[in-house]
Amino acid sequence: MAIAHAISGEVLDLLAPGQPDTADKTIAIFKAPDLEVMRLVLPAGKRMPDHSVSGSITVQCLRGKVDLLLPGKTSTLAAGQFTYLAGGVMHGLYAPENAEVLVTLVVPAMGGRP
Repeated sequence: MAIAHAISGEVLDLLAPGQPDTADKTIAIFKAPDLEVMRLVLPAGKRMPDHSVSGSITVQCLRGKVDLLLPGKTSTLAAGQFTYLAGGVMHGLYAPENAEVLVTLVVPAMGGRP
């Protein structure tokens, strides 16, 4: 079954009903040619491997805490906190406790076109 993505102008509830430790799933909220938004659910102890993406990204912690792992530095984001990473920056995530994060990814234009 395909996941239905948000449509332009649609209002969505980012915080799933229930307690922060419910077994909610990670979902892609929407994907457009220039932008992608995902809600990641990371159970305590879960690590997202180090990786980089070509476009800029933002990470906003919605619930819990998540460690942002950067080369030579770790920063902890708590609920309500936000960070930005430039394209090409190697990073990973680790959830020391159950966490939900909103990730926004800018998709660079192909062939230099806007």
